[in-house]
Amino acid sequence: MSSIATETKNLAFIGLGVMGYPMAGWLSRAGHNVTVYNRTSAVAQRWADEYRGTTATTPGMAAASADIIFLCVGNDKDVTEVILGDGGVMSGINPGAIIVDHTTTSAELARRLAVTASEAGCEFVDAPVSGGQQGAENGQLTVMCGGEPHVYSQVETVIDCYAKAVQLLGGYGSGQLCKMVNQICIAGLVQGLSEGLAFAERAGLDAHQVVEVIRKGAAQSWQMENRYKTMLNAEYEHGFAVQWMRKDLAFALEEAKRNGSQLPVTELVDTYYAEVQDLGGNRYDTSSLLFRLKRLTQEQGNNHE
Repeated sequence: MSSIATETKNLAFIGLGVMGYPMAGWLSRAGHNVTVYNRTSAVAQRWADEYRGTTATTPGMAAASADIIFLCVGNDKDVTEVILGDGGVMSGINPGAIIVDHTTTSAELARRLAVTASEAGCEFVDAPVSGGQQGAENGQLTVMCGGEPHVYSQVETVIDCYAKAVQLLGGYGSGQLCKMVNQICIAGLVQGLSEGLAFAERAGLDAHQVVEVIRKGAAQSWQMENRYKTMLNAEYEHGFAVQWMRKDLAFALEEAKRNGSQLPVTELVDTYYAEVQDLGGNRYDTSSLLFRLKRLTQEQGNNHE
């Protein structure tokens, strides 16, 4: 993460949610000229009061003076609307500008938007991120990019403002495909961690002591380091929501059908997340798989009484 811009650029940032808000803040802190847009204008104004920058009333107006336009919104539909809708980015973008989409979308959408940008004389980079709200606030995100090397080289140092790692993986859509790999790996890992913690407690062990030991060995992971305490305290408001994880896993499962991959664990964990949603945990973070396990154990105990 770089704290000072090597070259001041005119930037637009569209989408000031829990991720975009601090990401745009890092760009402003680095000395770039940042114009922000958010569907809820009060959020954009709050950002402008907190950081050095300006607000715009439409994505197109935000894009009008920008060398690079960053997006971080919800899903494929949101991205399409923000870029192609009335007052969207394409209504104000200048030839030669670069669109960097940090939203996690389908790889197919990334490829389509690259064509749209090219037809307008612009460039496109798909650049989904990993690290969650904590990573965004700390400027420690991992950014996975797809696009042309000569375009990536123009945005890499800017992305560095809020990233600990940024990598070009290949052509358009490659960043999204890499993000799918990321989510596939996380899904199985969180389920394994949940099972381990639940097992430790049922076995009469102090789960905190167990983790303190095994975190120093081969079982160590980011999820273990950052989530085990909140999981054991049944606190599930600390990061990426179940509803968004299911959206991402749907992309991965659909892509797997196209490329012939077998994802049995991912398919299973996706059904577990669906159960979490059914239990009212739609907005719980992804570590809430432990919540599901404990509910199952409780129900089984009640049935045996």
